[in-house]
Amino acid sequence: MTQPADTCPRNLAPPSPLTPAPVAQPAGRTLTAALTVFFAAAVGVIVVNLSAAQPLTGPVSRALNLPRELAGLIAMLPQLGYAAGLLLLVPLCDLLENRRLIVRTLACCAAFIALASLARSGWLFLASVFMAGATSSVIQMLVPMAAAMAHESRRGRAVGNVMSGLMLGILLSRPLASVIAGSLGWRAFYGIEAAADALLAVVLYLRLPDHAPHASARYAELLRSLWTLLRSEPVLQRRATLAALALGAFSAFWTAIALLLAQPPFSLGMQGIAAFALAGATGAIVTPLAGYLGDRGAGRVTQIVSHLVMIAAVLVLAAAGAGWGGFSPAAHPVLALALLVAGAAALDAGVITDQTLGRRAINLINPSARGRLNALFVGIFFVGGAIGAALSGAAWAWAGWSGVCLVALGFTVAVFLFGFVDRAARTGGH
Repeated sequence: MTQPADTCPRNLAPPSPLTPAPVAQPAGRTLTAALTVFFAAAVGVIVVNLSAAQPLTGPVSRALNLPRELAGLIAMLPQLGYAAGLLLLVPLCDLLENRRLIVRTLACCAAFIALASLARSGWLFLASVFMAGATSSVIQMLVPMAAAMAHESRRGRAVGNVMSGLMLGILLSRPLASVIAGSLGWRAFYGIEAAADALLAVVLYLRLPDHAPHASARYAELLRSLWTLLRSEPVLQRRATLAALALGAFSAFWTAIALLLAQPPFSLGMQGIAAFALAGATGAIVTPLAGYLGDRGAGRVTQIVSHLVMIAAVLVLAAAGAGWGGFSPAAHPVLALALLVAGAAALDAGVITDQTLGRRAINLINPSARGRLNALFVGIFFVGGAIGAALSGAAWAWAGWSGVCLVALGFTVAVFLFGFVDRAARTGGH
């Protein structure tokens, strides 16, 4: 059912930054299968900038003589920079020609990562990774551009396919960073990532079509419009809330799982934990299917199934890691590890499905504000992820894996219940 936000009063004069305007479509608008794979690979490469720092905290802090109380900034500042980029850079998609904006932002990102790889000062390194995180928000310029290039009837599949690359990048970044840093050193990892981003910027320059948005607003007006969009778009409010709750469960699990796997009865080393992350990443294969089902009008059923899968996955993870339901991980360590892998893949699949459906919904709202809508959507669900990670750490210290699973279960139950609110609003046309 079309939402009120999808329509534009015909008696308005020049379009404001908050109402749909005649949007210039990218030249060569069709999103081919090859371009879809390319977009997915591109966002997968770029998102490594944000998630790979966690296993590198120890080596970097020792090499740069950072005080222990500042070591956490190595992983936190790229995320904070990303949040700043979402608010300050991504809205430019609705104002400037997209191809040049994307290429220049990614080139700056490559330069900042290269500077981090060469830094001899802790403060220079921290400033560089913050700016690299900010310019990594180019991801949220690529996703709406891919959506704009796809036909509306296939937009869900297009977003889902691109998002599969993003989620695979997030899931694989930690084991990738561990393997490269363990073999060649952390500076080599950042150097390789900088080279990959620079090469990608060149390819994007050659492959992306021009896309000039039809905008009549100034930059300051676009920034002020973020609050207006958040307040006036109920689809954004509901879908971002669902995504935030789902990512809270996702972050709670992935923040603490390495701690569980490192202790008996699993006692996995860095390579074993990296292999576990690779196995858990298989849940991302559902992303294109979720988009396809959304395009075929099966979004409601798909959403319900994804929420139930998340709850079931957390219960499996609790049984395999903490002995819920009478299962003994110590007596059956191999089976417990297999159940953890299956639960991780199922949780990832549920979270990714919900997020893909949410992205499809917001990319159908208001074409002239697509960049800002994506920025708000991602910013809100990143807040949920940060809360989930923080609660997970506290729960682990308080009650071990059982505490972590209680946190994740709380998030997944909240997703399931709020899903009824979302579906009721869509049925009522609100």
